[in-house]
Amino acid sequence: MRFRHCLAALSALALSTAVTAPAFAADKTIGFVVRDWFTAVYESKFLDECPEGLNIGNDEYWWRALSKQDRAKFTDNGLVQTLNRYGIAIKRGPNGEDVCLNPTAITDPPLRIVEGKYSYGANLDGTTDGKATPKSCAHKKFTGIDGKTAVDNQLYRLVGCTYGWRKDGLVDLNANEMRGTSGLGMILIEVTGVNEKDPRNDDDVTVTFYRSIDQFTLDQTGTPLPFSTYRIETFNGKPRYSDSVKGSIKDGVLTTKRGDVRLPYYGNYNFMNPVIKDMDVTLHIAADGGTASGQITGYYDVQQFMYWVGGLGAAIPISYLSCPAMQTAAYQLADGHPDPKTGQCTTLSSAFKINTFAAFIQHPEQEQRQAAK
Repeated sequence: MRFRHCLAALSALALSTAVTAPAFAADKTIGFVVRDWFTAVYESKFLDECPEGLNIGNDEYWWRALSKQDRAKFTDNGLVQTLNRYGIAIKRGPNGEDVCLNPTAITDPPLRIVEGKYSYGANLDGTTDGKATPKSCAHKKFTGIDGKTAVDNQLYRLVGCTYGWRKDGLVDLNANEMRGTSGLGMILIEVTGVNEKDPRNDDDVTVTFYRSIDQFTLDQTGTPLPFSTYRIETFNGKPRYSDSVKGSIKDGVLTTKRGDVRLPYYGNYNFMNPVIKDMDVTLHIAADGGTASGQITGYYDVQQFMYWVGGLGAAIPISYLSCPAMQTAAYQLADGHPDPKTGQCTTLSSAFKINTFAAFIQHPEQEQRQAAK
C-alpha cells in the first residue's frame, strides 16, 4: 500500500512537470502511443441491429454438413472442443481447401448484416442519402449516435452481427493484448507546431503517424505509464511510416483534416500495413495531458481487410466467423473508391475507437545525439 502511494506521488510529479515543460512547451510537440484499437460497433440493449440474430460460424457449417456417423467420429460425440477441431473444420472446401485462405472455394448462406439505424462514424461521402458519387457506390446511410449526422460505416454493417467483433469478442481484444505484450505494430501519433502558451487550443498543427520499436512501459497493474519514451522504426535512416495530416486543437480536442495514411498493424499473429484512405482522427486529450481517446474514420481496403480476416487462425472458430460468407458480403457492401474499369467499389467506410497514452517520440537524430554524449 505504501509502495502504491509512493508510485502515485511520483507519477503525479512526472505528469505535472511533463505538462508544463517537455510534453507541451519545450519543442511545441506532443505525442501519444495507441494502446487500444477497436472496430466501432454500436450495440443496442436488445440486439435490435441484428434482427435475425448473430451469425453462425465455420465450425457449425462444418459439422452440419457431416453425416451422423462422421459427426460422432470427428467430434467424439461433441466432446472434442471447437478450438481443438478447428484444423479439420476449416478444411471443408470440395478438395480439402482451407476456406478462410480460399474463401471462394465454397458458398455459405448469406452473412447476417447490421440492419439497425444507428452507428458510430462520419459522413465520408458528403451525401445525406448514400447515393453514388464519383468516389463512392450507392449504399444505405446510418444515423450517427448524435441522432443527426448521416453516417457511413459499411465495415460495421459487415461485422456487427458476428460475435468476434462485438463487446468481449476475441478479435479486437486479442489483437490489443498481443500488441501490448509483443510491442509489434504499435502506432505513435505525433502532433507538432503546438502553441506553447495554450497547448489546448491551436488552429494549425501537423499530425504524423509512426511505428514504435519499443514495447509499452507498464506500471504494476500492467497499464502503460504516460510520458514514456518510444523510438520510431526506420529504414535506411528514414522513418518507415511517416504520413501526415493537418489538424487543429480546440478545448483539448484534436481534430484532423482527411488524408490517406499508412499505418502499422499487428494482431492475432497477423502483421500488415493498411492504408486508410480519407482518414481523420478525433482525440479528446485529458486535462493532465496523460491520456487521450477518440475515433478514427476513413475507408478500409476490402482486399486487405479480408486478407487479415483469413489469417485470424484459431480466433475464427470462437468468433463464429464464416470467411466465405463475409468475403461475399464485403464486396457487396463496399462503398468507396470504385475501380475505374469495373465500377466495383474497393473500400469499406469504417470507424475505429482508440485509447492512447502520452508519449515522448524519439527520432533517429535525437537518438544519435544522445549516443554521442
